[in-house]
Amino acid sequence: MPRYSTRKQTEKTKDEAIKVARATQRPGQTKEQTKLIAQGIQKGIEQYKKKYSDKSRELDKKLKKAVAEKSVAGLPSTDSPQPRVVRNSRLPWILLLLSWLGFVTYLWMLN
Repeated sequence: MPRYSTRKQTEKTKDEAIKVARATQRPGQTKEQTKLIAQGIQKGIEQYKKKYSDKSRELDKKLKKAVAEKSVAGLPSTDSPQPRVVRNSRLPWILLLLSWLGFVTYLWMLN
């Protein structure tokens, strides 16, 4: 069920089309010609909105599918345990040692 009634959408589109047709109206153009132009503009706006909603719907489906696949793939499998990656970095310890050596050297140079 559509969120908004199509009658309201059609009225809005019609109003928009009439505004655009009047804004681009040429001198000497009859009301009938302006009305036909407004109808063409309205049809174009409706086609654009329909195409945009179709694309949006497709993107939503793809996004939901990708999220579902990611959530399934993210679950750990019970068949084989995942190896834990432990990264013991020596850099912090080396820096700590160097800073202490530098501090001791500084104190030794002062005395």
